Amino acid sequence: MPELPEVQTTVNGLNRYSKGLTITNVWTDYTSLAYEGKDQIKNSVFFKEFKKAVVGAKIHKAERRAKNILIELSTGKTVLIHMKMTGHILYGTYQKERIRNKKGIVSSEWVATQKNGPLADPFNRFIHFVLTLSNGNHLALSDMRKFAKVTLLDTKSRLDSSDLAGIGPEPLEDSFTEKILTQRLAAKPNGQIKTVLMDQSVLAGIGNIYSDEILWASSIHPLSIVSKLKPAQTNRIWKYIKIILTKGIDFGGDSMSDYRNLDGKPGEFQMQHEAYRRTNKPCRKKDCKGVIHRLKIGSRSAHFCSIHQKLLT
Repeated sequence: MPELPEVQTTVNGLNRYSKGLTITNVWTDYTSLAYEGKDQIKNSVFFKEFKKAVVGAKIHKAERRAKNILIELSTGKTVLIHMKMTGHILYGTYQKERIRNKKGIVSSEWVATQKNGPLADPFNRFIHFVLTLSNGNHLALSDMRKFAKVTLLDTKSRLDSSDLAGIGPEPLEDSFTEKILTQRLAAKPNGQIKTVLMDQSVLAGIGNIYSDEILWASSIHPLSIVSKLKPAQTNRIWKYIKIILTKGIDFGGDSMSDYRNLDGKPGEFQMQHEAYRRTNKPCRKKDCKGVIHRLKIGSRSAHFCSIHQKLLT
């Protein structure tokens, strides 16, 4: 799932390409009876109202809250997009084409007119939501597993919505101090530190990849109990949260899996991994002789060095 750096990279791209443009049309094939009665575009009734509300609206700006993309419109509405597991937004010129699959079945699909560039990357072909813009280009949501969420909020009250209420502080804001981190962690004293760092009610935007990297850099075992952390260890976590999330943005996000930026290009943070998915490889911490191990924490994996990341229980 895209985390804070991938979502911020997407928001930066949206502001670069679509700010000031008008939405002239909307399309989706997300429609599902399973979402009947819900406030998202997978509900066909809601999508009709969504379309009425956004067509003709100008894009004022894009912002991020945790892992949510917020596209603020001139009409007092905000389009919220959560990319979930495999979603990412692309910018370019698209057209409908009839495609025949290997079984001979013909379907109509959105295809980038740029045939040989990054938008032609196979990870970018799963288009399920399209905003047509006044300059003739499109914002297209590619989402292989169709888990992404798109809905519409009132801009003035959006932070009170069920999608955004209760989310913890933004870790890259200047106001996020070491004291605030200590207070947030104290709300989960018996929790394991990796799980707590990924809890969106504690902190905004951190997931599986960046929690592994933060804890590796901080020399803290992912199963360590929060109440056992010493002030110096909390200080290291706070320090590396800011360093590593900023680094993730600087490298354009992590594309170990599906994520691509608006140009259709992969990020490069996956080439900076010290722990995540480096199972059985030597630890690269200076003077450390350990190797990276992998363990399951619930339905998630943790990657760590058993030598310099000591377990606190």
